[in-house]
Amino acid sequence: MDVINVLLIEDDPMVREVNRQFIEQIRGFSLIGYASNGIEGIQKIRQLTPEIVFMDIFMPEQDGIITLGKIREEHLPVDVIAVTAANDMPTVQRILHLGVYDYIMKPFTFERIEQTLKNYQNYRKKIKGMQDLTQHDVDHLMQQRIPEQVAISTGMDAIIIEELPKGFNRATLDKVLAYIQKSGGAVSAEEVSTYIGTARVTARRYLDFLEKQNLLKVDIQYGSVGRPIHRYYI
Repeated sequence: MDVINVLLIEDDPMVREVNRQFIEQIRGFSLIGYASNGIEGIQKIRQLTPEIVFMDIFMPEQDGIITLGKIREEHLPVDVIAVTAANDMPTVQRILHLGVYDYIMKPFTFERIEQTLKNYQNYRKKIKGMQDLTQHDVDHLMQQRIPEQVAISTGMDAIIIEELPKGFNRATLDKVLAYIQKSGGAVSAEEVSTYIGTARVTARRYLDFLEKQNLLKVDIQYGSVGRPIHRYYI
């Protein structure tokens, strides 16, 4: 197995140590260096030529967004995984537009790091020796990456969802959030279902999902008869 070289660009020594321990547990990866800010990080990329970089966004002297932009401007042949606490929508969008391989939010687990590195390992195996590609080749390569990330925002908070649950539709999810934002208050599953044109049970599934992602809160109202009404709000 070819060894994949990794560079860490992170100003927090404790996070660097956690990253180091995680990476060293995964076979096929070698940690070849550290950098505590973006300026030093660019220098280390030029000197050490890693295949992939783990990079924070909030760093002194030169942050991760500027650093990622410079990596692209200089056409440095390195992939980047953003490992960061940044969760606001403008920052998330800027990072995704600059072409990161993956976006991992702090705090993270070993399983999440392991997942993306194993996917990256498979991706590297596929591209080795490839030259002229067919559409089938490109489609197969794209499948080696982490499933498409979905950035969901309520206007104040944002969260990255690695993959929507089976049977969920992004357009429907957007409609649910749009209705709640438009209403300006708490809404029931029945009200949402009427607005988006689905069954009440379907609307309830989307609302419960958003509540579990901490993007909505739920208020349970008990009446004198019948089932309690769940009302959801931002």
